[in-house]
Amino acid sequence: MSHVWPIGGGKGGSGKSFLTCSLGMILAKEGYQTLLVDLDLGAANLHTITGVPHPPMSLSDFIRKKCERLSEAIIETPTSNLFLISGAMNTLDIANLAHEQKLKIIRHIAKLPFDYILLDLGAGTSFNTIDFFMTSPSGIFVTTPEPTAIENIYRLIRSVYFRKIRQTLDGQAFRNLAREAEERNRHATVTNPDLLLQVIRELDPEKGIILEKELRVFEFKLMVNQHRKQDNPNIGKVICRIIEKHLNLKMHFLGNVGFDDRVHNAVCKTTPFIDLYPYTQTALDLRECCRQLLSARDRPRESARLVWNESS
Repeated sequence: MSHVWPIGGGKGGSGKSFLTCSLGMILAKEGYQTLLVDLDLGAANLHTITGVPHPPMSLSDFIRKKCERLSEAIIETPTSNLFLISGAMNTLDIANLAHEQKLKIIRHIAKLPFDYILLDLGAGTSFNTIDFFMTSPSGIFVTTPEPTAIENIYRLIRSVYFRKIRQTLDGQAFRNLAREAEERNRHATVTNPDLLLQVIRELDPEKGIILEKELRVFEFKLMVNQHRKQDNPNIGKVICRIIEKHLNLKMHFLGNVGFDDRVHNAVCKTTPFIDLYPYTQTALDLRECCRQLLSARDRPRESARLVWNESS
């Protein structure tokens, strides 16, 4: 079974596509069959970073049934063992996927025969981003050290948490419990899902146990990108502690990736940074984050991979 790693961030410009490409290249160079899927719907650019300026196929070809299987939209990249499903030629309306189309993409991704599948997601807290993120319990959140970016990443993590609560309970049961929870405590809303869960446990202990079990599956990762010398080197660990304290979710800090002006040069040359500047500190940071990812993968898990709930 493939290891699926969704990669998302609460704010545009955090470097999700750069990190997706870089981690994928490192895995491919280690001999792993690796697939990158550009799910930044409506703003796809992963093809440019990976050195494929004019992809012949895209995700839209699968959605519009020009190809029957998602595997037919896979293209090779200049890097051995690294493959891509591009969003370069996506139609203008792809950002507004129908629920059935989203489910179809998720099902087909799960069937693809790769060692690793990295999903480059859009920024923010849209349902598309959150639902694609939840295809795996091992998603990677990306932030930069700025307070605005940290605030946005917390909002995204909180939204994923709340979405899982809502997905686990059937619609009417959720609405009834949420309404009664808000009557007991007006703060028990989407802005405070942990408090909502606490009230649900009191109102319906059986459903509370089910929710806790489902949420325990998550083992999220965090990367701090564009980290400068003057930034707090422990900011990532602090964010993880806050998430674990207030949302009771496991967060594994993968590391800081240093800011480097040459990333801009690599993008302009449509050549992967790892190939152009393999011995820079940023390249070393990326390799260490990948090592941490592989190490986290090998740790024993408490429960199985999340299963998509088609009724949500």
